[in-house]
Amino acid sequence: MALSIGNLVPDFELTANTGEKVRMSDYKGKYVVLYFYPKDMTPGCTTEACDFRDKQSEFDHLDAVILGISPDPVERHAKFIEKYGLPFLLLADEDHQVAELYDVWKLKKNFGKEYMGIERSTFLIGQEGKLIKEWRKVKVAGHVEEVLRTIS
Repeated sequence: MALSIGNLVPDFELTANTGEKVRMSDYKGKYVVLYFYPKDMTPGCTTEACDFRDKQSEFDHLDAVILGISPDPVERHAKFIEKYGLPFLLLADEDHQVAELYDVWKLKKNFGKEYMGIERSTFLIGQEGKLIKEWRKVKVAGHVEEVLRTIS
């Protein structure tokens, strides 16, 4: 199923850093900022997570929930959250099924090596569960502010 602006996003269930099961459908009635990132504790991913953290109150004011997804296990997410004081849930997509649903599991190249991994991407989902906007191949600088401007 291809994602299209204005269509319902697929529902899924993943385990959060807290150990609870989280479903996309749990957030009906709120905006959801669903951001996919490659790996906990890496420079770009840490900057992005801290940028979202630093704007959390603005997202709260807009009734928007932030959810981060990577292939890292729950335990690593918990350490990442603790180290950086992240106030939102991180979801473990170890088998990358949700990343594939959102078409962000891609062939990547780094220093001449090819491997499969997450293409940094963000999806803004509306209160009725429909896709409002997507950002693919995200550059971290200024991204969180752009997401905020789109919601407000």
